[in-house]
Order: sequence, then structure tokens, then C-alpha cells
Amino acid sequence: MLQLNQKKKEFNVPHTFVIIFTILILVIIATWLIPGGEYERAKNAAGRTIAVSDSFKFVENTPANLKKLLTAPLKGFTSKADVAGFILIVGGAFAVIQKTNAIDTGILGVVRKLKGKEFLIIPLIMTLFSVGGAVFGMAEETIPFAAIFVPLALALGYDSITGMCLAFVGATVGFSSAMLNPFTVGIAKGIAETPMKAGIIYRTTAWAIFTIAAIVYVMIYANKVKKNPHYSIMYEEDTLRKNDSSSEMSLNTEFTTSHKLIILTLFVGIALIVYGVLKWEWYLEEITAVFLAMAIISGFIGKLNFNVVADTFIAGAKDVLGAALVVGLANAIVIVATDAKIMDTILYSLAKAIEPLPRLFSGYAMLIIQSIINFFVGSGTGQAALTIPIMYPLGELVGISRETSILIYQFGNGFTDLVFPTSGVLMGTLALAKIPYEKWFKWVLKALVFLSILQLLLITPAILFPGLLQ
Repeated sequence: MLQLNQKKKEFNVPHTFVIIFTILILVIIATWLIPGGEYERAKNAAGRTIAVSDSFKFVENTPANLKKLLTAPLKGFTSKADVAGFILIVGGAFAVIQKTNAIDTGILGVVRKLKGKEFLIIPLIMTLFSVGGAVFGMAEETIPFAAIFVPLALALGYDSITGMCLAFVGATVGFSSAMLNPFTVGIAKGIAETPMKAGIIYRTTAWAIFTIAAIVYVMIYANKVKKNPHYSIMYEEDTLRKNDSSSEMSLNTEFTTSHKLIILTLFVGIALIVYGVLKWEWYLEEITAVFLAMAIISGFIGKLNFNVVADTFIAGAKDVLGAALVVGLANAIVIVATDAKIMDTILYSLAKAIEPLPRLFSGYAMLIIQSIINFFVGSGTGQAALTIPIMYPLGELVGISRETSILIYQFGNGFTDLVFPTSGVLMGTLALAKIPYEKWFKWVLKALVFLSILQLLLITPAILFPGLLQ
């Protein structure tokens, strides 16, 4: 006889690899069910290759087999080797820097100065990174900050989820609701041939609303964790991390000259990265080089011998190896769909389904489509080239302006990066934050629902009153 007070078995989110491999199997099956198709590609006035609207045609597809299932992960890893290598090297570099105890002692100093004012950290840092995402298109550049902000959040009495949110959620929200992001707004406007200043007031307003909403959401959560640490989904992991950190700090809590020089090296390196990204268009290769240099310099200043530096670097890289592998496995899904020639068919079918819908519901459907496409095409620039030439003419047919179509593309292109495992930025940040994807998924799902409702509320007036974005 079952006891009345028997607890229901708690649902456990499957491991990240299980989730992604299951999706890969489903896509393999889809290659046998969905006919092949493709849009013609052409270069626009800016010299960028884009899909040509109304050029879709069905072609013979190439269904995937068991061999494709087993070889796709390696192809996915190979095509994303730069992202995977970036994650491994940054993980190793930060491990060396942390070995010197400079970050820990520096954080203790910050905690002492912020005594009673800890709550200011969340709005200040999230706003800063939201501006970076909205204006400069910060994305991959935010990954390393998890190694700094998670220990800071723990020291301030919050949890690792809060630390993860400071840079990652701040930048992702800014990127997704941007008013000037050159990689999304700039590219989309170039393709749709609309002036950069058009709609900037409405976009800025939307950005401010999203940023404030995200900050308030995180602050409410962080405050609950501070009052009751057991509220955190990462309570057990964070307790172990705090104990380990306390053990290490008891050996050397003095903020020495060496620590100060290492922190200075870290700030100079980050400043150099920001300047390089903005001035010289640096990307992963150059950013990785700076972090590698910071690790070597920090090891030298911290008087770590070569063997210790090497062993620590390898240990740090091992800690993030899972995330690097996930990036490759997730990209395998994209490769299978593309090689089978079903990607364009999916987009064409979804676009056709919009045509008979009323204007408002067409806009909502376009947002859903962009979010689906974002799973397969993580690049904002690549997604713009694929979908904008098809979506904005379709939008105009049902009475949706080009500017509104661009706004819908922005939202669909960005916000789901908070949860999609195909996002290299998400997986890399989780690796450095040492947060399992399964736990992050459970936490972020409510936040994503909240932000999704906000998206619908903000595109509604833009659809109904196109003049708002002029």
C-alpha cells in the first residue's frame, strides 16, 4: 500500500550531452521526412551574401544515416574549433591567475568596501554589460568574466547563478534588444535598406525596459538567496566552493604587492581586449592570445614555477572540457540539417504558414520562427543574411513594416541564447562559472518565459502602429 505522504519523484533534467544527442537523432530522422530545398544566394549592395526572397525551390535532399550520426560530432567540433579552443585556453589561463590567489584577495577587499551596499553591484555591472551588448555587440567577450563575477557574488552572500547573470544575462539582454548593435541591427538594416536612425527611439526604449526588467528579476532572486541560501538551485555546489575558497584563503589573505600587480595585469588585459574589439575588430584568436599572455605574466609575478603553471593550466582546461565538447556536438546538429538541405525548406515552410494569418498573429509567428531558426543559426549576422531577405517582404505583405520585422528578428535572434545549448557563449560561460547546464536550464526557464512575455508586449504596438519605429 502506497503511503499518502510519499513524495513525488522529482524530475531531473537530462545531462546536456543526452539532450543534444537526442536532438541530433531527431534531426537525423527529420532528414528522411523533410524534402530538400534551397534559396538562391546573391550578394547585396554591401557585398554580403544573402538569401534571395521568392527564389525557393525544392531539390533532392540527402538523408542522413548512421554513419552521419556518428561522424557529425567530429565535423561539428572541427568547424567550431576556434570557439572550443578559446574556451579551453581561457579556462586554463584563469586557473593560473586564480592559483596566485590575487583574484580571491582582491574580491575580499571589494567585499569589505561594499559592506552594506552589496546590492549596488547587480544593477551597475548588468547595466554596463547591457550597454556593451546593445552598442558594441558584446557576446563572446563576456565569457571570461564569469570566472571573476561568480567568486565575487559568492563572497557578497549571493550564489553562482547571480554571478553568472551579471555579465552574461546583462550582455545577452542588451544584445537582443539593441538599438545600435552592428552585428544585428546594422546588418539587418543594411539588408532591408532602411536608415540606421529609423526606429532608434523605440529600440532604445525597449532596451531600457528589458535591461531594467532583467536587473529587477536578478535582484529579487539574489535577495532571496541572500536571506535564505537554501533557496539557490546551486546551494550544495556553492557551499563546497565557498569551503574550498575559505581553505585556500586561510593560507594567504594579505593583499600583497604581487597580488596588486596581477590584478593590474588583469585589468590592463581586459581593457586591451575591449579596445582591440572596438578599434581593430579583434575576435577569438586575439582575445585568446591576450589571456594566454596574462596567464604567463601572472604566473611569473606570482612566483609560480613552470611546472606548476603547466599543471594548473591543464587542470583549468580540464574543468571546461565538457563545455568545449558540447559546442562541437551542438554544432553537429546544424551541419546535419545543412548537409541534408532541409534548413531552407524549414524556413520556407514556416514563412508560408504566416501568410494567411492576421497581421498581429503574423508578427507573433515571425518571432517564434526567428527563435526556432536561432537554435540552428547562432550567428546574428548569419541569421540576418538568411531570414531578413525573406521575412521583411513577407511582413510587408501582411502590413508589418520593415523596421518592425527587424525588431522581431532582433528579439528572436537573441533572447533564446539564454537557454539554447547551441550557443557557444552560453556553454563557455557556464563552464567558467562551473554551473551544470541542467541546473541553469531549470533556473533560466522562468526568466525566459518572463522575457518572452515582455517581447510580445513590446512588438505588439510596433505591429499595430508602424509609425512608432519611423
